Amino acid sequence: MRFHHSTLALAGITCVLVLGMPPATCAGSNWPSWRGATANGTAPDNCKPPVEWSEEKNIAWKAPLPGLGHSTPVIWGERIFLTSAIPFGKKTSPPIHDNAPGSHDNLPVAQKHRFVAMCIELSTGKPLWKTTCHEAFPQEGGHVSGSLASASPVTDGKHLIAHFGSHGLYCLDIKSGKVTWKKMLGRMSTKHAHGEGASPALKGNTVVVNWDHEGESALLAFDKSTGREKWKVKRKEVTSWSTPLIVDIDSSPQVIVSASSRIRGYHLNTGEVIWECGGMSHNVVASPVSANGIVYLGCSYDKRAMIAIRLKGAKGDITDTEHVLWSTNKRTPYVPSPLLYGDTLYYLSHYQGILSVIHAQSGDIKAGPFRIDALRNIYASPVGAGGHVYITSREGLTVVITHSKEPKPVAVNKLEDQFSASAAVAGNKLLLRGEKYLYCIARDTHTP
Repeated sequence: MRFHHSTLALAGITCVLVLGMPPATCAGSNWPSWRGATANGTAPDNCKPPVEWSEEKNIAWKAPLPGLGHSTPVIWGERIFLTSAIPFGKKTSPPIHDNAPGSHDNLPVAQKHRFVAMCIELSTGKPLWKTTCHEAFPQEGGHVSGSLASASPVTDGKHLIAHFGSHGLYCLDIKSGKVTWKKMLGRMSTKHAHGEGASPALKGNTVVVNWDHEGESALLAFDKSTGREKWKVKRKEVTSWSTPLIVDIDSSPQVIVSASSRIRGYHLNTGEVIWECGGMSHNVVASPVSANGIVYLGCSYDKRAMIAIRLKGAKGDITDTEHVLWSTNKRTPYVPSPLLYGDTLYYLSHYQGILSVIHAQSGDIKAGPFRIDALRNIYASPVGAGGHVYITSREGLTVVITHSKEPKPVAVNKLEDQFSASAAVAGNKLLLRGEKYLYCIARDTHTP
């Protein structure tokens, strides 16, 4: 085994990089939603993707992607699924601008778009199918840093659920790419016309969609096999981009949605509100994570908050009760969601490179906070795998640190693309979806 020593500037700590490690083995694993099978951003313990890569090193393949999408790829077996919005046809002149109140920094719309779902072979990067779910001239272009395909799909190995907001909710057969049912839920009008992005959640036979916007907000549940609406609950909420989290508490599945007015827990089978809690800001983007009967929720816009809620026995309004285990207004996340890795909660300040490392159940600082100078703008949520934490910035950098009592920097990796989608892990492979390419990162066994 050869050793290469390198010093990296990360929070003032030096580290030793070990190169040429023999390839580890890992049973095949699925990443069925944008935060993985755990919904916490972690991979199975035996999965160990590389910690180092570049355009010339540890790239198994990279596949060009049509159009633009910030949705995270999801994985089942040997198949990768992702969505995109592809402009086509004659351009309007001048392009159409949205007229939403407070609109700023938005992209004008100049063409019709195809809203597509795609399937790619994991081992080779070969495209297997591409299905156009809908064609339309978008009502708004979204924020300049966003996309018209930002909601990640979800799969159970048979059904692929893709959500394009105003442009429909679709169920596709994962083998053929055939649309088996679709639902047009109406027109969504987001705050400042910044676009749509909450991903659907799936549990058992139920698909859940967060429909928070500037119009009539709602939470909806559908039968995954038929598309039949199971229930619809109106919500007194403005726009949120938070993906619903489904957890089992006291043998009863709950849907937890973080939003401006209230965090709420709903009964999955009926849509009944079980509990609610105040404390979030406007423009909630980060999605909750949960383990051991505790849910963790963060926000950072007009105010900052990170809240831990004990779910067992929670009923009615639990604001300022013993069910709120701890809260903080220090360095809380805006765009990236937290990572819950074992008993450690990792989160980034707003969308910058300041990392907090917290004992999840107590809320006490475990290490840091760390300033990661290499990272500027971070939209992707951090992921955990193989004893490491991966943090990817929009500028194409991924910083890897150890998941340990005192986190240590391991590597800073650069790719020639721009990344807003969160990483996905499949076995010993790491999938990074850029604006131009989908990268499959795997250890090169020929590296000395």
